[in-house]
Amino acid sequence: QVQLVESGGGLVQAGGSLRLSCAASERTFSNYAMGWFRQAPGKEREFVAAITGGRGRTLYADSVKARFTIARDNDKNTVFLQMNSLKPEDTAVYYCAADLNYYSISSLAGEYDYWGQGTQVTVSS
Repeated sequence: QVQLVESGGGLVQAGGSLRLSCAASERTFSNYAMGWFRQAPGKEREFVAAITGGRGRTLYADSVKARFTIARDNDKNTVFLQMNSLKPEDTAVYYCAADLNYYSISSLAGEYDYWGQGTQVTVSS
């Protein structure tokens, strides 16, 4: 059982930045592909970014490309989401997820095996 704990959410003005963190409980964290998803009120959960295991090949949703960066620190069992140039439409609960497939880099929520509890990001205009 992999436990994931997100942190770093909060309230920020449009144009600002936040960095989300997701700490994993497993020492084999480097073997997992990781993803970030978000869900706004009344909307379905949507893909944000993903990174493969190991050194990490990345994938981004078009809506966040060039603004968000996903990265991982395998020594600290942590994946990050650096969010710059935030917009009000980025407001959502952000979830990290783990895919036990090392080489996976999926935008599909169903491909992920474990999920964190989420952290709220609110961007004011």
